[in-house]
Amino acid sequence: MSDIPINLDELRQRIDRIDGEILRLISERAECAQQVARVKLAEDAGAVFYRPEREAQVLRRIMALNQGPLDAEEVGRLFREIMSACLALEQPVKVAYLGPEGTFTQQAALKHFGESAVSLPMAAIDEVFREVEAGAVNYGVVPVENSTEGVVNHTLDSFMDSSMHICGEVVLRIHHHLLVAPTTRRDKISRIYSHPQSFAQCRKWLDAHYPHAERVPVSSNAEAARLIKSEWHSAAIAGDMAAKLYELEKIAEKIEDRPDNSTRFLIIGHPSVPMCGDDKTSLVVAMRNQPGALHDLLEPFHRHQIDLTRLETRPSRSGVWNYVFFIDFKGHVDQPEVAAVLDEVSLRSAEMKVLGSYPQGVL
Repeated sequence: MSDIPINLDELRQRIDRIDGEILRLISERAECAQQVARVKLAEDAGAVFYRPEREAQVLRRIMALNQGPLDAEEVGRLFREIMSACLALEQPVKVAYLGPEGTFTQQAALKHFGESAVSLPMAAIDEVFREVEAGAVNYGVVPVENSTEGVVNHTLDSFMDSSMHICGEVVLRIHHHLLVAPTTRRDKISRIYSHPQSFAQCRKWLDAHYPHAERVPVSSNAEAARLIKSEWHSAAIAGDMAAKLYELEKIAEKIEDRPDNSTRFLIIGHPSVPMCGDDKTSLVVAMRNQPGALHDLLEPFHRHQIDLTRLETRPSRSGVWNYVFFIDFKGHVDQPEVAAVLDEVSLRSAEMKVLGSYPQGVL
């Protein structure tokens, strides 16, 4: 840029010109999306418009090209919304999530699919699975693990009975706030509502600041936010989305005990996802009850240098003291080395089920 000073009016005029050019290019991109839809429908009346691997590739490319001053993740979020709006011109994506409105799962759904997706709250994780299986929605979003509290067992159990594939993942930084309503008497707070996991994630802060307040567990943080609207002596622990939805005020922000507190969510759907170049695979394996079973399961991964990212154990429903293992690793089932490992694991196990190969979370 030139070192010659530019006055404020000239800067505003320049911004107006840039905005006009941005609008023109976004409209051109949207027209391309419409043309893509026409080409796909001409080739296949039941064409799939949302392609997780393609979106992951586009976002990674854009973030790699970014030279600032906006950081790469902020640029990625901007392009996610442009892509979401353009996809809605082709065919709006319908997404079920663990509700009610205002939950972190809804926040994860919007982070992954963008604001232009049609998101529908469900009362339970198994209802999310049922909606996707029935074809009432295209995809579902469910929590699977928290960095503080560990795995969400209900989600793992649902996969054991479901034919759904994992199509993607979202990692969300979880920030909890202490919220009050306009009618709350802040010096008289004697009851705090929240989800049990949120209480666990904020235990030390609560012990230090509200040791005598009654802690009332409810089904979701959004439900906690709703309840305090009618109680003058209550507060809620919830996130930004619930605070905005129920018009509550934060009297203490980021009260989680661990600053790196995050939750991983899975995207479930019908189609298998092709390789994008930076993939992850999840599977469930039932092992025979014999000495060295876990070693036999893990040895092929070590020998083929496949990077395991998660190993969880759940009791099997088929017999006492039998276990199934949930495994996440880097790679895609279409890669030869991964296929070789899965062949070996299948031979050594009582049962193996690939839950899906999918792009690793981008944002």
